[in-house]
Amino acid sequence: MFWVLLLLSAWSVAGLACLRLCLAAVRAAAVGPPTVGREHALTLYEAAFLSGGPRRVADLTLVSMARQRRLLLAHTGWATVVDPCGRDEMERSVIGAIGPGGQSRIAPVRATAATADAVRVLADRLVGAGLAVPDGSRGVAAGVRRVRTAALAVCALAAAALALPLPADQPRLLIALWFALPLALTLGCLAITRMEVHPYSRWASPAGQRLIGSLVQQADGTADDRTYLTSVAVRGVQAIGEPDLRAAFAHRERYVDEYAEGHGEPRG
Repeated sequence: MFWVLLLLSAWSVAGLACLRLCLAAVRAAAVGPPTVGREHALTLYEAAFLSGGPRRVADLTLVSMARQRRLLLAHTGWATVVDPCGRDEMERSVIGAIGPGGQSRIAPVRATAATADAVRVLADRLVGAGLAVPDGSRGVAAGVRRVRTAALAVCALAAAALALPLPADQPRLLIALWFALPLALTLGCLAITRMEVHPYSRWASPAGQRLIGSLVQQADGTADDRTYLTSVAVRGVQAIGEPDLRAAFAHRERYVDEYAEGHGEPRG
C-alpha cells in the first residue's frame, strides 16, 4: 500500500498549489479600477516598471544614460560615471549606487537602484492609479508556475506508484484513475485561471497591460531614440541592439546567476 502514501503526497502538492493560486487570484481581483483616463501617457520609467518591475527600471536608466554617453557600460560588466549630474531621481539613484569612486559592477548597481526611493515612489503612484498590482497581489504568475509544477509532480508520483510491484487485487488502471483526480484538479485550476486572469502579470494590472500594449503599437514603424528606449522598457535588455552594450548586460546576467547559485537565491 505504499502507493497510497504517494497518492496522499500528490493530493497535498496539488491542493496546496491550487489553494495558493486561488488566493492570489482573489487578491489580484481586489485591485481597484484605474483612476487615470484612457489618455494617460506612460512615461518610459512607468512602462519599464509595469513590464518588468523595479529591476527593469534600473536597466532602462542604465541604458538611457549609456546612450547619452553620460555613463560607460563596459563589456566586462563594469559601469563608469562620465557625467555625475543626474537629470532626474532615477539617474541620481544609479549614480549614487555606483558610489563616490565613480565605478562599480553593473549587477550591484542594478540591485541597489531597483530598491531606491525613486522606484518606490513610482510604484506607489502606479498602484494608486490602478495601473500596477499591489505587493500583496503579485502572486498569480508565481501561482500558475507552482500549479504547473504540481501537475508535473502528480504525474511523477503516479509513474512511481505504477512502477511499484502491486498485489493482483489492485489493478494498475484503478490506481491511475486515483492519481487522475489531483491531476484533473491542477489542470482545471490552470484552465479557469487562464480564462479569468490571463495574461498573467506580476506588475501591471489589466488597465496597465492595455496601456503597455497601446504604447508598443504607437512605437511601431518609427526608429527614433525614444522608440529604442521604449523597446528596452517593454522587452528588457534583450532589445538592446549595440553588441558592446549587450555584452555588458550579458556579463551582468552571468554575475547574477553565479551569485544566485552561491547563495540559494532566486535569479532575476
